[in-house]
Amino acid sequence: MPIENIPELYIKDKTESPDLFVYDFKMTTDVVKSKVNLGMNMFSFLQVGKKQVHFAGTSVAVNKDQSLLLKKGNWLWTELLDTEAIYYCKLFFFSEEKLTDFLSKYTNDVKPYKEDVPYFVIENDAYIASFISSLASHTFENHNFSDALLALKFEEILLYLLNKYGDTFEYYLHSLISKDVSPFKNIVENNVHSNLKLEEIAFLCNMSLSTFKRHFTNEYNQAPGKWLQDKRLQKAKELLQGGELKASDIYLEIGYNNLSNFSVAFKKKFGISPTDISS
Repeated sequence: MPIENIPELYIKDKTESPDLFVYDFKMTTDVVKSKVNLGMNMFSFLQVGKKQVHFAGTSVAVNKDQSLLLKKGNWLWTELLDTEAIYYCKLFFFSEEKLTDFLSKYTNDVKPYKEDVPYFVIENDAYIASFISSLASHTFENHNFSDALLALKFEEILLYLLNKYGDTFEYYLHSLISKDVSPFKNIVENNVHSNLKLEEIAFLCNMSLSTFKRHFTNEYNQAPGKWLQDKRLQKAKELLQGGELKASDIYLEIGYNNLSNFSVAFKKKFGISPTDISS
């Protein structure tokens, strides 16, 4: 799975590094999962379709009634078409410099939350819908005042969201310029019960797969594949013992591509098949 460097991928003039950038993104085929190196903080104003994103130890899913503000860094995301077989969103990128200027101008010197949440979910309303409609990329091309106009749009949406969400949004904005990096073990352990592959967890840790495996072995004194499998199978056993779920309900969630492989691994570890517990 290749890594997509965004917004660089969308900028026509590769010699430019704009502080503010708008891009209209459309597609007509589902993208099950993409590796994205997000080089700038970004608003994702989803208009048609669904989107799920993973960052370090957390994930979130939104539909067209919501928008996302995402922290720069390594993301895994899934984009799904709607019933009309189309996916459409407007992306609004901004640099830390622009955000710092805004915070200095309009907010107090507050500290970010200790728990650094990498995304902020925005509930769309009539004002935001109108703002999204005004944010077409062609509006800012070949315009004598495009930079100034885009700067005003940037301030507009942030001021509106500060008014809408208050301190919660202000603290979040300050957290975006924090240089703290999520610890390796937090990322690993927050994804223990996800269905992410080793390669995908390594990507969220900003590591190659080989580097991730070495680092993991140093931290846990065990190979990551075996460690994760044991943790996920133990979780599967707990879910089945609850009596409400069957093996067919959970094998994908536990990280297996098919029910047969899950059943074989489960029986090898516990000596009984999943159906013996759930029946």
